[in-house]
Amino acid sequence: MYRRQFNRCTQSGVIFDDVIRPGLEEPGEWSGPVTVGCVAGDAQSYILFCDFFDRVIEAYHEHKITSQTPESDFNYDNLKGGDDLDKSFAVRCEISVVRGVEDFCFPTHCSRGERRQLLKLARRALQQLEEEELPGQLFLLEELNQEQQRNLNLNPPSSSQLRIGVARDWPDARAVWVSKDGTLMVWVNMEDHLRLVSTRDDANVAEAFKCICTNLQKLEQYYKQLRHQFIWKQQLGWVTSSPADVGTGLKISVHLKLQHLPKHKRLQDILKRLRVHMDKTESPVLYRVSNVATFGQSEVALTQLVVDGVKLLNAMESRLEVNGDINELVPTQK
Repeated sequence: MYRRQFNRCTQSGVIFDDVIRPGLEEPGEWSGPVTVGCVAGDAQSYILFCDFFDRVIEAYHEHKITSQTPESDFNYDNLKGGDDLDKSFAVRCEISVVRGVEDFCFPTHCSRGERRQLLKLARRALQQLEEEELPGQLFLLEELNQEQQRNLNLNPPSSSQLRIGVARDWPDARAVWVSKDGTLMVWVNMEDHLRLVSTRDDANVAEAFKCICTNLQKLEQYYKQLRHQFIWKQQLGWVTSSPADVGTGLKISVHLKLQHLPKHKRLQDILKRLRVHMDKTESPVLYRVSNVATFGQSEVALTQLVVDGVKLLNAMESRLEVNGDINELVPTQK
């Protein structure tokens, strides 16, 4: 594979060594979470190094790349439930979506000039969003004081981000836009060109999903008017710097209070069948449940997968609280 790829170079100068650097710099532990270990420096990387990227995408998302255009569905009314999660278990939810902007390199290969131009575009698009839909304010990271950084849960760049170039010239041209009602945040020039995040402390996934769909589509229109569309590839869907986010770029996570299920011997098998991932949080009884794949299903289908999975995990936890058996609740392999 390396012999076939090493002498290729995209028009913006991305070589194969740039692509695989994350995995070489930080290979991770065999027992740790699954990561892709590679990044795309620009949109052309997915074409020029397709022999490599296609294999990574298919392995990570467990979905075959075909000639068919990936399905997309932003009709939030098609979501069944999501506003009815048991509040005794579900305490918080977060939905995020990432997008890359046409004609610019991805953050690992982005120049300072490109980054500043991306910030100008974001400022204009978000200003239009403020005027027409959702009042908010843009904050430049370099102007934030320590208290503001804490309120935004903003951490300094990690060593891995520094090594692969994502944090080059930090914090120049990095920004975050926050809606006045607190329902939406838009991060600019972080690990991706744009990252929209909707967080709710009532775990109302349906409302968070509606917020993301509505405002993402508005921003897409504004960027088209600015003659810089979001990057879409025929066989992959929406593409950004990480192959782990291709397709929809959508991540849905719900924080659950669980005491018994995390200790169950079948937990990993159950999570695999549900196609979700569970992470520990700072609280010993609070766990973050989220989708793994972003490719192969529509936005509504992925959100539905997490909603249904969370409901089933809650049902299992309730059964275990009274020393019941959960084997009959375990789903068939998806």
